[in-house]
Amino acid sequence: MKKKRCLMIGAGGMARGWIRNFYPNFADRHEIVALVDIAPKPLNEQGDFLGLPQNARYTDLEKAFAETEADYCTIVTPPWAHRQCAQLACAHHLHILMEKPIADTWEDVVAIYRAVKKAGIKCTVMQNYRYNPTMYTFREVLRSQRLGQLNYLMGRFAADYRTYAAWGAFRHEIPHSLLVEGGVHHLDMLRNLTGSRCVQISGWEWNRPWSSFKGESNANYVMKMANGVVAHYEGTCSGTGHQNSWHREYYRAVCEKGEVVIDSDNILRLVMRDNTTGALTTEEVPLIQPPFQGHNYVIDAHLKWLAGGPKPETVLEDNMQSNATMFAAIEASAKSKVVDVAAMVKKAAGRR
Repeated sequence: MKKKRCLMIGAGGMARGWIRNFYPNFADRHEIVALVDIAPKPLNEQGDFLGLPQNARYTDLEKAFAETEADYCTIVTPPWAHRQCAQLACAHHLHILMEKPIADTWEDVVAIYRAVKKAGIKCTVMQNYRYNPTMYTFREVLRSQRLGQLNYLMGRFAADYRTYAAWGAFRHEIPHSLLVEGGVHHLDMLRNLTGSRCVQISGWEWNRPWSSFKGESNANYVMKMANGVVAHYEGTCSGTGHQNSWHREYYRAVCEKGEVVIDSDNILRLVMRDNTTGALTTEEVPLIQPPFQGHNYVIDAHLKWLAGGPKPETVLEDNMQSNATMFAAIEASAKSKVVDVAAMVKKAAGRR
């Protein structure tokens, strides 16, 4: 199989992890042929690691697109830069694999969506948390309907970031810090586990005087899903007690015949109550190990799609639903109202 040629946009921070930890696992199917970053130091560090010649290292984004022959681009930049990168990819008809969120404003999300659709290119958004063994298994338990149909779902994220820069200094400076940098993962996970899309959302994001954040660092929301399931999201960056930080979030799905629960110990449990005797039984569920995990799962799915395989689950049009939920949450809090997420997506897609 001919290797897919990639224009890599971003070299520092998370992009470094892509270059050194994820993409080497796909060396038989993929190669980075050019690299872009506005900062010379990470550009040259990763350029050296990749063995790229100087003329394949760019600080000018437009020049990189104009001069590089590639099949697709990977966008691992701050969210506010995604729109320019994606629109240039569309103009040069390069497929896209990008980090979440799609963008940092709903206006930019819609612009990217419409540009991709007009260009007719393939675009996948990274949602790696879906494909860790714990959450992959959680979802499979629900899909099996071993406990019957899903009634409602709870999700909790709690991390102690009371010290400034504990979560990276820039996150302590930006507005909507929890939702934009964290909640986009968790709201997507609630969609993933319910197997549906959010049609309405209500609740609030807020900050408190003792917070180390300038933007909103707490959130509580209720989501109504298209399939009738109700989901609740609780998040805080000032977790002063029991921690449910990254990869150790709490989820509880209440079903017809019992509950599926996972907590910070990362043990998946079924809890069932006998309706006659009242006795409770708890069963630990062995974790399924998907063939690829996290970022690698989505990269594999994207490369297969480029080679003519099926669409990944986190294609742009699906991930729009998660981004819409996030921006609707921001609006719900600002206006203290229930926001119609379905109407937002419908309008963005140009449907009446």
